[in-house]
Amino acid sequence: MSGRGVRLIRGFQLVAAALLLGALPGPARAEPPSTDELNAAIVKLKAFVQGDSRTAATLGTEREGTGTLIGGDGLIVTIGYLILEADRVELTAGGKKVPAEIVGYDHETGFGLVRALTKIAAKPLKLGDSSQVKVKDRVLAINHNGAGNARPALVVSRREFAGYWEYLLANAIFTAPPLMDWSGAALVDQEGRLVGIGSLIVNDPMGGGDIGPGNMFVPIDFLKPVMADLLTQGKPATPPKPWIGVNSEEVRGRLFVTRVSPGTPAEKAGLRKDDIILGVAGKPVATLAEFYKALWASGPAGGDVKLNVLQGIAPAEITVKSIDRYKWLKTNRSY
Repeated sequence: MSGRGVRLIRGFQLVAAALLLGALPGPARAEPPSTDELNAAIVKLKAFVQGDSRTAATLGTEREGTGTLIGGDGLIVTIGYLILEADRVELTAGGKKVPAEIVGYDHETGFGLVRALTKIAAKPLKLGDSSQVKVKDRVLAINHNGAGNARPALVVSRREFAGYWEYLLANAIFTAPPLMDWSGAALVDQEGRLVGIGSLIVNDPMGGGDIGPGNMFVPIDFLKPVMADLLTQGKPATPPKPWIGVNSEEVRGRLFVTRVSPGTPAEKAGLRKDDIILGVAGKPVATLAEFYKALWASGPAGGDVKLNVLQGIAPAEITVKSIDRYKWLKTNRSY
């Protein structure tokens, strides 16, 4: 077996040992929700999206994942890409189908809110304090897959996460071993409070370690400042960041364009797949995080962004007129 294979096995053994130790008696705590109460607050979510929607080609027209009941009025939090551009949402709670409506979506954090239109017979989960979630903490990751859907996990890192789709999240929560059907899954602390929402499966949850695959969760604390805005106007009240519509990836210290979404400012400006992004307005960038921070510092949405790129062997400066991404999406909301 290769050295990497041995390290992967040892990594999983360490996680398993830590989770086993977590089953031993510890200091007295407030009584957390029972397993039945936790399961009752977790619902299956299915979203239906029109074929001509902007995100249909990449995210599909039927999307399934998990939602968590957080309000007595049927308010449910999920990961936003499940409901992005959806025109209909259906929940399954307690084995019964429940109609729902979309409440709001936040591009910056990735959270989505929906509301059940008929009562769900469950006690909402309380929001926890994700700032207190630390490496080596034992948690539960729960998806919608019925009895036995809760999986013990270990927090293996807290760090910045940069996604290829113009997304940057500070202090994300990474766990292992991985939970399948992670989209919208609930991350619950030992007091039974909701501390994160599942976004991705990742190959390197430790950020440089060889522990094997894990999950990335969006900390629930990021929902709290935008909750009121999402409830009243469907999106945050803060000014939108400039968006250009490009997917990119870090490869050996270079930032390669992997996809340019059709009809976006990047496409209109002539940015192409396999171009290399060298800088923004003359400031060199080599990582996704550097690129996004420079892009967002260029000015408000709607302004010009000067990209320094390499197209083939020819360096070029491309001026991209950024936009507000909310207005680019095909939704039934008027932003």
